[in-house]
Amino acid sequence: MRMSDIIEEFIKEMMKDEDDFIEIQRNELAEHFNCVPSQINYVIATRFRPQQGYYVESRRGGGGHIRIKKVSNDKEDFFMHIISNIGDQTTSNEVDILISNLLSYKMIDETIAKLLKVATSDNVLTVPQDTKDKLRANILKNMLLNIN
Repeated sequence: MRMSDIIEEFIKEMMKDEDDFIEIQRNELAEHFNCVPSQINYVIATRFRPQQGYYVESRRGGGGHIRIKKVSNDKEDFFMHIISNIGDQTTSNEVDILISNLLSYKMIDETIAKLLKVATSDNVLTVPQDTKDKLRANILKNMLLNIN
């Protein structure tokens, strides 16, 4: 397992014990894993994003902390959280991560996952790149609204 995977699993394990949210000290966690604080930043930035069902607040300075809150497992709340955080555009890679997360949380099945992937793929979106990511976000949002 890579260090990033180990840190992610550790944080997720901590979250299982808490009902609402967890607060972690970046430096303390880095010390625990004998890594640099930027490694902790990387894990949080890539593994605990809104599209993955998390709210993250970061406070810097003396005694600063990172607060991570898991979005409700209620399907409707989860979908609305994701839709509101997609933004005006999204990449194919971001859609792949989102679909993977929806599958792992059992919010969608394999058939819907394939439909989402096909409808937002570069093969279907045959428009210039600057338009492609905007169109992809609109299609994804509308599909998520209608499968919920």
